[in-house]
Amino acid sequence: MTDEGEPRLFVNRWGDTSAPGRGRAGPSTDRCSCFDGSKPHPRARVGFHGERQDTSAPGWQRLLEVIDEAAADGREEFRPLVELSPEERRQVVTLPPSIAKLTEVKHLMLYGSNLVRIPPEIGAMTSLEEFTPYTSYRLHWFPYEITRCRRLVSSTVSTRALFGNYKLRPPFPHLQPSQDSVMELDTADLDPKRWGATAVHHCSVCERTVEQSGLHQVWISLRVATDVLPLLVNACSSACVAALPDGAEGYIRAPHKGGRVDQPSSDWD
Repeated sequence: MTDEGEPRLFVNRWGDTSAPGRGRAGPSTDRCSCFDGSKPHPRARVGFHGERQDTSAPGWQRLLEVIDEAAADGREEFRPLVELSPEERRQVVTLPPSIAKLTEVKHLMLYGSNLVRIPPEIGAMTSLEEFTPYTSYRLHWFPYEITRCRRLVSSTVSTRALFGNYKLRPPFPHLQPSQDSVMELDTADLDPKRWGATAVHHCSVCERTVEQSGLHQVWISLRVATDVLPLLVNACSSACVAALPDGAEGYIRAPHKGGRVDQPSSDWD
């Protein structure tokens, strides 16, 4: 039996993932006002963050180097933000497609990031077991491709920052109309404010190239590891949308286009 008077050592789960002496509103992040995190606003108007990644920024260039280093040494835990200064962290609003090279990484730590989106290439991180974007308050959704990480069993997400979360039920951004042909749409140069991404190359479901088919965007909420996450699906056809699984229990069960859709009542009603 442990002596209750004996000093106990508690492990810092987050380690050196944030700037020393800085809180969550420190200089490494921008403030997000997409929706009020303290009160449910199911009929509020929300949208995607429209920021584009500045690929000339020192933070982005350093992140590319860190990813190459991690891929080369086969590390199993990846904490890229530790390698960046607070100013450099603030410059990074997404991760590069090169994260697909991190096939040995088991734990991806993104605590306190300034990210507004995660690229679909996260689905190539097939060894991923733990995902920690905790206190990344500008990260409201995730790509459907994260469901390809079959070994992913643990996650730590700031739930109240997510679209459609069970605590507050904030709305989902309204998605663009489905298109059976993208001949007149440059899917390699999209407006992230409208589409959620700057490019869509492959179907989230069957991996077929959308340039040769269409683009059908839908939302679906699924349990991924420990959390139910709002996932953006970029499907190439209505058939791929129909092939999606049912949404998580307690959430909208069918794929939907967002906007003013009826959701179950919030935890705080």
